[in-house]
Amino acid sequence: MVECIENIPCNPCAYACPRKAITIAGSLTDTPQVDFSKCNGCTLCISKCPGLAIFVIHKDFSKTEATVTLPYELLPRPMVGESVPCLDRTGRLVCRGRVVKVLDTKALNRCAVVTVAVPKRYWNTVRNVRPETADGHR
Repeated sequence: MVECIENIPCNPCAYACPRKAITIAGSLTDTPQVDFSKCNGCTLCISKCPGLAIFVIHKDFSKTEATVTLPYELLPRPMVGESVPCLDRTGRLVCRGRVVKVLDTKALNRCAVVTVAVPKRYWNTVRNVRPETADGHR
């Protein structure tokens, strides 16, 4: 899912996709389009987007949960198994989720890729997480 909200010339996501599932038709300021028949959900595009605007959604992760895979540039990184507050596009608390995967390698250039399981009804709302410290605060 690509959610570019700014019209800036940009195309790293198209180059990041080894399957050529992301294209930009016309001007570099146009919103990238995803060909879902080519996309396999590999997540390589997520960390390459400077606008942090690409998410991979798995609506049927379990009977009750969906997963949202998202870019995460802050420290500390969320930890697998951690219960975290999940936020919407404006930073408002939506629900709690469970971190199921964290990719954080040098190749990702300081942008971790975090997958969080959330109640299914929030798959199209959750767009960030906020890890908590041991005392429950950030």
